[in-house]
Amino acid sequence: MKGTGGGPGSPEEAESEGGLRRGRRETPEERADRRWSELVQEIRVAQTGVQILFGFLLTVVFAPRFAELSDVDRGIYITTVVLGASATGALIGPVSLHRIVSGRRIKPQTVVWASRLTFTGLVLLLVTMVSALFLIMRVATHDGYVPWLVSGVALWYLVCWFALPMWVRHRYTTRD
Repeated sequence: MKGTGGGPGSPEEAESEGGLRRGRRETPEERADRRWSELVQEIRVAQTGVQILFGFLLTVVFAPRFAELSDVDRGIYITTVVLGASATGALIGPVSLHRIVSGRRIKPQTVVWASRLTFTGLVLLLVTMVSALFLIMRVATHDGYVPWLVSGVALWYLVCWFALPMWVRHRYTTRD
């Protein structure tokens, strides 16, 4: 209820016109803890995907048909494996970062750097997935539509992973 003891930091102070709440009342440490928890949950999803994909990629070289790949397809495969390894490193990096700096009272900075590593990992994961799809489609069929199909999937990833979130961020972020 409005007007029932609302001083600085009260829920009433956090309300804007129309009764909508704006922001949270948290200390910098509380905010860093919350952001870290959210980031860890996001990383868990991405890590699972990249680790499964990377594990699959590592086994391909031992398949009998690998010897039949053209030099171009082997180059695509090697590129894909390196991208997958890089994505894995970037998405696991925040765990190591946190462990090494834990207890140093720099959680806000840790969250910033872990977020950067995670974003880099997502970009690398996107490129890895597109590269893996391109290789699989080239091996499965040598038809001319493969680059178009893969480009369509890449565009879909870009929309889902970056364009839509940026649109939502722009659309629903207040400018006070």
